[in-house]
Amino acid sequence: MPVYVYETIPQSGADRPQTFELRQSMSEPCLTAHPDTGAPVRRVLSGGLATFTGGAAPAAPMRNGGGCGSACGCAS
Repeated sequence: MPVYVYETIPQSGADRPQTFELRQSMSEPCLTAHPDTGAPVRRVLSGGLATFTGGAAPAAPMRNGGGCGSACGCAS
């Protein structure tokens, strides 16, 4: 199962986002609230490891930002 990085969504200008990691199945929906505090969260897109061999070209970027959907805000 992959480990996803989430951050809290600041509710005021003085708030700072807090990050945390969560191991989730790829079929599970994105979190919308912090599991401990209930604060709104979004999933952070981060790099991964990819290897290209034999002249294979990388896939074209996804339209609309990809992500898991508009519920968590990662598609915007």
